[in-house]
Amino acid sequence: MNIEPAERLKNVETYYFSKKLEEIRSLRAQGHAIINLGIGNPDMATHKDAIKSLNQSTGEAQSHYYQPYKGTQLLRGALSAWYQRIYKVHLDAENEVLPLAGSKEGIMLTTLAFVNPGDTVLVPNPGYPAYAATARLLGAKIQYYSLKPDGDWLPDFFELEELAKQGAKLIWVNYPHMPTGAKANTALFRKLIDFGQRHGILIAHDNPYSLILNEERLSILSIEGSKNTSLELNSLSKSHSMQGFRVGMVAGHQQLVKHLLKVKSNYDSGMYLPIQKAAATALSLDEHWYNSTNAVYHKRRNVVFKALDLLNCSYSENTSGMFVWAKIPQSFSDGYAFADHLLYDLGLFVAPGGIFGSNGNQYVRFSLCAHNNEFEIMLNRIKNRQKIAI
Repeated sequence: MNIEPAERLKNVETYYFSKKLEEIRSLRAQGHAIINLGIGNPDMATHKDAIKSLNQSTGEAQSHYYQPYKGTQLLRGALSAWYQRIYKVHLDAENEVLPLAGSKEGIMLTTLAFVNPGDTVLVPNPGYPAYAATARLLGAKIQYYSLKPDGDWLPDFFELEELAKQGAKLIWVNYPHMPTGAKANTALFRKLIDFGQRHGILIAHDNPYSLILNEERLSILSIEGSKNTSLELNSLSKSHSMQGFRVGMVAGHQQLVKHLLKVKSNYDSGMYLPIQKAAATALSLDEHWYNSTNAVYHKRRNVVFKALDLLNCSYSENTSGMFVWAKIPQSFSDGYAFADHLLYDLGLFVAPGGIFGSNGNQYVRFSLCAHNNEFEIMLNRIKNRQKIAI
């Protein structure tokens, strides 16, 4: 074949989980009972009212029509009301909130709208790989800023100030943090807003985990002056077990959102109306939904803690989100080696911390997204050192 791919593809690799999950499928096909705790793929069912709304609206006349690029008034209103109720943040539903096909779309939109080829993007290490991958695809320069355990996995503003002197257009921030589970606080958000205002750097806060095992729900948009210099992404994937629906949002000052909409309208044709109605229904759920799902995650996390104690891993219990971040035993060279040990000796797939950045090399990440009985099987395998000999 003489068709060459675009040069930009040379700057990115196939997503780690894409390759590894293919291996997991192959091992299962060979009869190996692999427990997948590698990814944050919520296993609990979407709420029945959201499904009912989806089914009812699918049969309605004109439900298959093209929808507005910026989403229906129904969904934008539901997102605005949700932010007011959950985060005590007022969003103008007409101009300050934009529905997305999952918040991952927002990473691409934000970079396309505000970053030119050659501009610098500040990315956390460790952090969500999509931030750097998107910047590479679009020809931006990546400058990592360090998050470390002795700093509670929060940014070092002395380092950020030095990096700002070199020029930067955008900084990605994500709290509660993935993969470490570190929590945000208002002091951090105030510092970030001040940093962005002084240096003319857009603060992009990715906030999909704030409703998972987290008592203090925070939005960066609750800080005075934040809308002028920051955007916040959010999603129904984790908080409402609707990851396959692909419903997210971005919020901020109407001028910032307008730039995103300008990009989105040139490659998108709107979201399927029944999905928007299902999302609006899900956003109206009361606290019982969040409490019940968190009760399940809490129970699972306690089992993971017991497993980590048996594995001689260290971890913090004061974290949020649907993952447990654990430091590996000193007898292993890095998280990749330890993850391979768990996979090939115990049939347990977890994510090596190095895929999130070099500061994660001595860690692994356990997901809380699997059936309850799989956590008990995992614990028993570890207790008995039950090898499955892959």
